Amino acid sequence: MNASVATPSAETERTPPVERHDGRERAPRTEANISNTERWVSVAAGSALAAYGLTQHSWRRIAMAAAGAGLLGRGITRRCPVYRAIGVDTAHPARGRNLITAIIPARPIEVERSVTISRPREEVYRFWRDFTNLPRVMQHLESVTVLDDRRSHWAAKAPVGRPVEWDAEIVDDVPNERIAWRSVRDSGLDTSGWVRFADAPGGRGTTVLAQFRYGAPAGKLGVAVATLLGENPEQQVREDLRHLKQVLEAGEIPTTEGQPTGPRAMRRRAS
Repeated sequence: MNASVATPSAETERTPPVERHDGRERAPRTEANISNTERWVSVAAGSALAAYGLTQHSWRRIAMAAAGAGLLGRGITRRCPVYRAIGVDTAHPARGRNLITAIIPARPIEVERSVTISRPREEVYRFWRDFTNLPRVMQHLESVTVLDDRRSHWAAKAPVGRPVEWDAEIVDDVPNERIAWRSVRDSGLDTSGWVRFADAPGGRGTTVLAQFRYGAPAGKLGVAVATLLGENPEQQVREDLRHLKQVLEAGEIPTTEGQPTGPRAMRRRAS
């Protein structure tokens, strides 16, 4: 194969990029938008498909020959019209999106729930402010390690392999009123949250209002968010706050773990 066919000309390389409606740059129509690896995979797959199609009969031969030709053309020119339409550019990763985020829209997950706990505000705030307590009431958390007054390291349970881990920092802290935190930049997971503590009406204790936010669920981040929250994020947060209420009011969380057919056991709060 003539290598010069696949190499963009100097005139092509000088063609200025086009700006898309979302502000990103898009390669001009004459510029390559697939990587070298994809190029050779397309050439190989197109050649194999075209060759196999020649052994078939009637419409199969035509369909396979057309598909093979399309892949060959994609590989030789290093241009993919489908990628161009959805803004993917694997030849210039900094310019285009990856295939997953192009197909799956980037939408953050936000969950907000509240619970009333029959304990004083000071006690509820003090329990939450010590982040090492949270794995006792939040099922998805494996551990939280406090690094200093504002920073902590979080690890969440994963179905297989190593836990999902990230660092977080406190961004707002008013004793007995509110706490807000967010993940540290480039820590592996885009997440933030806040919790507010207020006196419940009628002297019934403390109303806890909590919000959790997780970044766009795509690619590795999507796996992380799915691990953290399961299939129903609102239900998971509701359960976590219910566990918080049970720990603070009774010092224990009802559970049937290890006793699938027996009476309810009680998981005692660690001393």
